[in-house]
Amino acid sequence: MKSTTFIPAIVIAAIAVTATSAAAKGPRPTFEELDADGNGQVTQEEVAAHRLQKFTQADANGDGQLSVEEMQAAAQAKANARVTKMFEKHDANADGLLSEDELPKPRRASKMFERIDADGNGSISEQEYADAKDRMGRKHKRHQKPDADNN
Repeated sequence: MKSTTFIPAIVIAAIAVTATSAAAKGPRPTFEELDADGNGQVTQEEVAAHRLQKFTQADANGDGQLSVEEMQAAAQAKANARVTKMFEKHDANADGLLSEDELPKPRRASKMFERIDADGNGSISEQEYADAKDRMGRKHKRHQKPDADNN
């Protein structure tokens, strides 16, 4: 009985962690967005200009610095745009609502479950869950940039 709720919970949690980390990074700019002059080549200057443009857009008061509130507003604007795009893509009957059938299906949920289920018995033990959580934590820690104070 416990496994019938535990297994879906672990899969959902794993998917949520993956989606959250992807969302935190934000969508990468398209080649066309970076290629400001449209010549089919992206230069370092174009990349720097794109970065400056994003910074300037987020700097609502124009003081050359980003506050927590400005960064939160910029992140919220990105999230709103992603949600709008998701609705446009998946709202098959155009009713402004997404039913469970219209939601995108998790692409890697079963593979993730199989990776967590280390002994391959079709269920995830508390130890397998803890081990997977530790592995994810170590993986995310490796990808973080070290603080300037630690150098």
